[in-house]
Amino acid sequence: MHSQTHSQACYPPTPESPYHHNILTLPRELTASHPKHSYLFNAYADPPTTTLQRIKGLTTGSLPTFVDVGNNFGGSSIAEDSIMTQLRLAGKKSAFMGDDTWMSVFPDAFEPNMTFPYDSFNVEDLHTVDEGVIKHLFPLLEDPSKPFDFLVGHFLGVDHVGHRVGPDHPSMKAKLTQMNDVLKRVVDSIDDDTLLVVLGDHGMDRSGDHGGDGVFETSAALWVYSKGPAISQAHIPPPSGLLRYTVFPGTTVRHRNIQQIDILPTLSLLLGLPIPFNNLGTVIPELFWRDRKGTELLSALEINAAQVKAYLDTYRFSPSGGELDDSWKSIEASWAATKATSSIHDANFVKYSNFNWVALAACRSIWAQFNPLLMGVGLAVLGISLLATWSIWSGLSAAGNKWDAWLGVHLALCLRGLAGGSVVGVVTHLLLAPYLPGIDALDCVLFFSPLISSLIVIVTSPPDMTLQAFKSTPVLLILHTLAFFSNSFTFWEDRIAPFLLVSSIVPSLLTGFTAPISRLRYRIIGFSVLFAACVRAMAISTVCREEQQPYCHVTFYASSSLPSPPLLVLILGIPAAVGLPNVIARFLRITRSNVGVARSFIPLLLCPALIAGAAFWIIEWADSADILGHEWSSLLRIGRTGLARLAVGVALGGGFLWWAVPICLDFETDETKPGHKRQVNVIGYANAFGSPYLIFWSVALGLVYVSTQLTGQVVLGLATIALLSWLEVVDSVRDVRSMEAQFMNATPSMLLNADASAVTSPPIRFVEVVPLALLGIHTFFSTGHQSTISSIQWKSAFLLTPSLTYPWAIVTVVLNSVGPLFLMAFAAPLLALWNRAPVSNITPVSPEKPGDTKPDQKLIAPDVQVKGESTLAAVGYMAYYATLLLGTAVSAAILRRHLMVWKVFAPRFMVGVLGVLVADAGVILGVGVGVERITYRVGRMFGKTE
Repeated sequence: MHSQTHSQACYPPTPESPYHHNILTLPRELTASHPKHSYLFNAYADPPTTTLQRIKGLTTGSLPTFVDVGNNFGGSSIAEDSIMTQLRLAGKKSAFMGDDTWMSVFPDAFEPNMTFPYDSFNVEDLHTVDEGVIKHLFPLLEDPSKPFDFLVGHFLGVDHVGHRVGPDHPSMKAKLTQMNDVLKRVVDSIDDDTLLVVLGDHGMDRSGDHGGDGVFETSAALWVYSKGPAISQAHIPPPSGLLRYTVFPGTTVRHRNIQQIDILPTLSLLLGLPIPFNNLGTVIPELFWRDRKGTELLSALEINAAQVKAYLDTYRFSPSGGELDDSWKSIEASWAATKATSSIHDANFVKYSNFNWVALAACRSIWAQFNPLLMGVGLAVLGISLLATWSIWSGLSAAGNKWDAWLGVHLALCLRGLAGGSVVGVVTHLLLAPYLPGIDALDCVLFFSPLISSLIVIVTSPPDMTLQAFKSTPVLLILHTLAFFSNSFTFWEDRIAPFLLVSSIVPSLLTGFTAPISRLRYRIIGFSVLFAACVRAMAISTVCREEQQPYCHVTFYASSSLPSPPLLVLILGIPAAVGLPNVIARFLRITRSNVGVARSFIPLLLCPALIAGAAFWIIEWADSADILGHEWSSLLRIGRTGLARLAVGVALGGGFLWWAVPICLDFETDETKPGHKRQVNVIGYANAFGSPYLIFWSVALGLVYVSTQLTGQVVLGLATIALLSWLEVVDSVRDVRSMEAQFMNATPSMLLNADASAVTSPPIRFVEVVPLALLGIHTFFSTGHQSTISSIQWKSAFLLTPSLTYPWAIVTVVLNSVGPLFLMAFAAPLLALWNRAPVSNITPVSPEKPGDTKPDQKLIAPDVQVKGESTLAAVGYMAYYATLLLGTAVSAAILRRHLMVWKVFAPRFMVGVLGVLVADAGVILGVGVGVERITYRVGRMFGKTE
């Protein structure tokens, strides 16, 4: 039973849930009434608690690692020795019905006429798989000829209910009641020669999800029942040294505890099969305890220990055997102890189980095979690349309006460095291959290509090492990066991000207090306060990691065990969707830029798309909560699917409209007196670059909005307001800096000269990029995500289709998961474009004649500075996330043997990788498509000055 937790089948904790406790009672009842025929265990499921990894563990006895989790979405067949392989070699027939993941890993293990797989990823379908299992299970059980030797029935309903509505829901009670009835019928149907084993592949957390290593996720039920002969004939229990117990949170009762992989050697020996070669489990003592002497148990333990030792010896002499160096002495000592005979009866049993436990602990501590050389090489590339990014930032900043010439020269050098590095990599591998174990030619190429390319950039354009550069060191970025070396700071990052974010705007706020004119003071202070208020409001939305308990309260959902939107969010859903487009229009109205394409896009396309997106999730809630009754479910499903498709279609239609007319300008004719020339006013001129890019950005907002759950949609609205507020702050601070520069360097007559005032405005600074980068991280956390697998919102996979359909399911899950990060990366060019008019700027040039001391001035095209600064903003944004990636990579490498590596550091490293990829994609799309399209159309309209 998929996601069958131990507490659902055993004595529940306090307080009890009326929906998933004391419902599945048959295992507990039969264990109490027939203690020699029935045993109930808590089985520890090694993380990651995902389906394919647990199937692999159950059938091979091995320890899949966190890195294997990617295979859950496209698993290949298991080549390792397994119980399915041993069954086939022994000529036994196997039957299967249920989760089709088994077909991916064991495509040829089951008899074709007794194989009935069902789609496993359609979590909105609570019944089809279970009904299919029931349909095919009982005819086989009731067949007098018993055509099978081994039967696997994999129910999915409990898991799907957990994912969709959580464990504290009437649907969970109904599903567990159904499973209890199914078990009663199974018990009635099996004969005396059949052993019934009921287990969950993993558990589920309080919200119904799984994937990590929380207590509830790793605690799965395991029930073994024999209707015929008693499992244990003895009147006394096995030696106490073989039995382990555990106490769960909220309970005082001790529960018999085993490792989930222990079921593999146990079933193998009970079926008369060899234990699979790479098994690390230990036989379950109760199932072999036949007499007071424990002859069968002792024999089983000897066979089991010998198999584990043979496997470790083979592993020890493999290329990766050095990983066992630290543990080998203890392993050898434990093995030597098994050869000694003790006068104490119980000790002769315990010595074998102790050896297996020592071996399992050693393998758990080193199971992820790390290659320190490759890790060092990767860190070196990351470090050098980050230094090269700093060089690019410095070079572009120094080049000013000649950025395109600078970029052209250094881009050509980078490409030559990549080509030369490839050659160096191949040659290095040919010469040093014998001295580089585990490193192939591709590894060498992937190392030397970016290394040489980065070194060329660093040498030809050294980063700014002046005192002024060190004064502008991004302290917040350094603190953020260093925090990843602490597990506490890492899993509380969602609380640290808003603090860093608000702190990052303090320099701009201080500028507001000293602004030379009141209008700028009010704008900077007012928009800074609005920004901080939005950030604080976003922080109210939280989902909690297990490590944050009991100091964290879930607000993104109605409760930690009910993954539906809170009542207040349900009320605010539609008003927020209506209000957000109006807020965007209001910001555009500041510069009268709510004209042109904005006049039709915002009310006719963006607003309907957001409303349809909100309506989808409201109807999804009504369907999941069964508000209108089960008979309305099909109609609600059709309706919400149509709304989602409408929202996506309208948003994409807006993108096509923007591409055709990417201008937010209008023209107003001022009829003057007769004989005078007509005066034409350009409406929206002051924000001619920024406003059309905001429309382009809103297309992406619409797509991410519809894929985000209702609470996340409210958060996205607040994030949008925060973004626009920060753009106004940046623009106002830029005006202050420009005025201060002119007052310091100009004479009074120059200040009165309009042409002299059209000097290039101050360049963008890294301190202006930092809040935007942090806003992306804060939005990621506030939209219901964490650096954990269990926080992935699988509901979004069924946005556009009623069932799991590729590639749409992948697209919508990606939009839901990394969309918030993408939106802020996509907004990076706005730092350069916002409130920039297409005026031809004056820039000083070096004197051409040797005797000249006064620099000449050159008129440059209106788009030169905005394109250059958009590129600079993109580089700065990428640099922020690249720095975080370096921090997570170094921490994961240094702490790779830390107890929390797979729980905290490795997941955050993976999020760091995704963050860099998404940031790069967002800024490249923004600069390469958005900025280029806008500057091209604005240039055509107003002309270019060379």
